Amino acid sequence: MTTSRFARSLRGALIAVAVIGTTSTTAFADIKDYKFELVDQTVQAGPDKVIAVKLINTKTGKPVPDAVIFATRLDMTPDGMQEMATKIAPMPGSEHGVYRFKATFGMAGRWQLSLGAKVQGEDGTVENKLVITAQK
Repeated sequence: MTTSRFARSLRGALIAVAVIGTTSTTAFADIKDYKFELVDQTVQAGPDKVIAVKLINTKTGKPVPDAVIFATRLDMTPDGMQEMATKIAPMPGSEHGVYRFKATFGMAGRWQLSLGAKVQGEDGTVENKLVITAQK
C-alpha cells in the first residue's frame, strides 16, 4: 500500500515537472527590446567609408552578437532626396555585437541607414532607421 502511494506521488511529481517544463519555453525578450545604435554619428564624405552599428538589448544594455542582417539601405531621405541611394556592403565585425558596413557617401549631408535583422531565438524583425551626417 505504501509502495502504490509512493508510485502515485512520484508519477504526479513527474507530470508536474513535465507540464512546467513545456510552458516555460517562451522567449526571454520581445523583439521591441532590441535596437541598433550608431558607433559614430558622422563620417567624411567620399568613397569606402566604414559605418559601425551596435545591436543592443535595451533591457540588459548588452550587445547582441550573431544577428542576421538581411536588409540594408543607405539614402538621403533626411534631406528630402530618398532617390539618392548608395550601395552598402557588409564587412567583418571586430567587436562583440558590432556590425560594420562599407559605403560611398557621394556628398555631404544627412544619410539614413535602414536596417532589418533577425535575432536568434526571437520572433519578428528588428528594424531601425539611423541618421548619419556626412561632412566635407
